[in-house]
Amino acid sequence: MGKVSVAEIKELMKSTGVGMMDCKKALEANDGDMDKAIEFLREKGLATQAKKSGRAAAEGIVTAVVKGNVGVLLEVNTETDFAANTDDIKNFVSAVADTIIEKNPADVEALKAEVISGGSVTVGEVLTELAGMKIRENIVIRRFERREGVLATYIHNGGSIGVMVKLDTELSADQVSAIGKDVAMQSAALNAPYLNRAEVPAEVIEKEKEIMLAQMAEDPKMANKPEQVRVKIVEGKVGKYYSENCLLEQAFVKDDKLSVQGYVDAAAKELGGTIAVTEVIRYERGEGVEKKEDNLADEVAKMIK
Repeated sequence: MGKVSVAEIKELMKSTGVGMMDCKKALEANDGDMDKAIEFLREKGLATQAKKSGRAAAEGIVTAVVKGNVGVLLEVNTETDFAANTDDIKNFVSAVADTIIEKNPADVEALKAEVISGGSVTVGEVLTELAGMKIRENIVIRRFERREGVLATYIHNGGSIGVMVKLDTELSADQVSAIGKDVAMQSAALNAPYLNRAEVPAEVIEKEKEIMLAQMAEDPKMANKPEQVRVKIVEGKVGKYYSENCLLEQAFVKDDKLSVQGYVDAAAKELGGTIAVTEVIRYERGEGVEKKEDNLADEVAKMIK
């Protein structure tokens, strides 16, 4: 095995998308011959997927699909947005969403064991081949939620944010789809942590009150006010907290004279029925995934040493 240069490794990485250690080994095994190294990596395509699995996958696609009364919100991550925009990934994500709707797997691991919709092999097998042979990146089925009932969805910016809304209504899905989509768009835009005030933990409100009272104690204009006055002011501020952090109490983005709940009630009345928003699920692509920023030249140089 001959020694290889940083430049050769970088060139092979650029042309194949394979990690630096694999590129170094491929070049060393083929005495620096670039074409043979590429062929070597292609032959090892499936084996390289395990090595890629440690790399951060924070790009990708969030999708939402509803078929009849069954819907799914799904996030699949890739390492780069370039890979996420390929037809291979888009088709894979679509097939995985259909599989979830059809098979109702319990979790991601169970999903990987299911035969993929429209295919003859499992989701996991397709994932491994796609990552190792075609995309040459770490690909992760990160999470999904499947629901049944009257559902509406919204996808923002080609898959950066996805929202699925569940409604309780005697009206048809077609009648309420636009209303549900408006609620989903509201969630995508303002990302309220709670659906309504009933969901806000009591300890969260108590903590907010403590903070507000402490702030008033530090304010010369407020410090001398009677305690009952300060408590009343705090109650008013708690109301503002609800209006900012509870989706149904937020000002409706399309008409800020109404709350989201007010908009839903008015729309339901116009349709001659009732509508209750019972659940909102929001995924933002890559949220919580640590993105590692590296200087490629420095990293390769360190690896060579």
